[in-house]
Amino acid sequence: MMEFARPLLLLLVPLGIILFIWRQRLVSEPGALRHSHLKLLVSDSASPRVRLSLLMPWITAFALVLLLLGLAGPRIAHHSEDVEGEGIDIILSLDISGSMRSLDFEPDDRLGAAKKVIDEFIEGRPHDRIGLVVFAQKAFTQCPLTLDHQVLRGFLDEVKIGLIEDGTAIGLGLATAVARLRHSESPSKTVVLLTDGVNNVPTLEPETAVELARSLDVRVYTVAIGRQGLVPFPVDDPIFGRRTHQVETKIDLELLQTIAKQTGGQMFQATDPQALESIFRTIDELETARYTTTVSTWYRELMPWMVLPALLILLLEGLLSVTWLRRLP
Repeated sequence: MMEFARPLLLLLVPLGIILFIWRQRLVSEPGALRHSHLKLLVSDSASPRVRLSLLMPWITAFALVLLLLGLAGPRIAHHSEDVEGEGIDIILSLDISGSMRSLDFEPDDRLGAAKKVIDEFIEGRPHDRIGLVVFAQKAFTQCPLTLDHQVLRGFLDEVKIGLIEDGTAIGLGLATAVARLRHSESPSKTVVLLTDGVNNVPTLEPETAVELARSLDVRVYTVAIGRQGLVPFPVDDPIFGRRTHQVETKIDLELLQTIAKQTGGQMFQATDPQALESIFRTIDELETARYTTTVSTWYRELMPWMVLPALLILLLEGLLSVTWLRRLP
C-alpha cells in the first residue's frame, strides 16, 4: 500500500497548480498589432524551437509537482501484523568479585563458567528483553534491557574481574538489577542473581533490596556458584609465576534462600559446570509468559524516483533558457 511520510506537503500541489494557471492566463493575454498585410506574418507551421518554448512552462510545472510529491515522502508500506509468543523481562546480576577466580569449575574459573552458561541462556531466549548488571564492591549496569542479544552478548564477553573494586555487595547488586525493571510493562519481571560469596559491603542491605523487589513485583532467582570450604585459587607469584593454592570460601546460602523465598523465586547451588547448565535450563522452563507484539513495518522509499527526475527536468529547463531557448530583448 502506498502512503506519504509527510502528507501535509501535498496541500501545496493544488495551490501550485492554481498559481500556475493564473500566471499562464496573464502571460497569454493577446496583444494588438496593426499592419496592412497581416497575411505576411502567418506561418503554416511553428518551428520546433517555438513549440518547445510554449511547452516549457508546462514541463516546468510538471517537474515542480513531481518535486512536491517526492518531498512528501511517497513509500510503499508493507502491512504489519500482531504475533503472539513467549517473552519476559530478565535482568542478570553477576558477581565479579575476586573470589570468582576460584578454579573449582575447571577448565574455567567460576566467572568463565558463568559467562558461558549465561551466553547460552541468552541465545535460547530470542523473544525476551534481557539486561546485565555486574557487581563487586559497587554495582553498575553493563547492558540495559534489550532485544538486541548480539549487543548484549558482546557486553557479556567484556565482563572480567577487576572492572570494579573487590568486594561482594549482594544488596547493591540486587537493587541495581531491580531498578532496571521499574519501568517494565512485562507481565513477568525477573532477576537472576549469581554470586559466590557473602554480603560484605554495607552500602545497601539485601533486606532493603528485597523490599524493593517485592514492591515492584519482581521475582528473584538466586544462584550460588561454587562450593564452600577449600577450593583451588590461582595466585601470581613474582618468582615462580602463577600457582594454585587452596583457599577457604564461604557462600551465604541462607541469605540467598531468603531472597528467593520472599520474592517468589527459587534458590539453586551449582558446584560444577553441568549443575550450572541444569539450573539455567530449569529457570528457562519456569520463566515463560505470553505476549503480543507487532512486527515492524518496513517501507520501500519512492522519493528518489520522483525528486531526481524533477531536478533533472528543472536543470535542463535552466540550461535551455540560457542557450537554445534564450529570449533576446
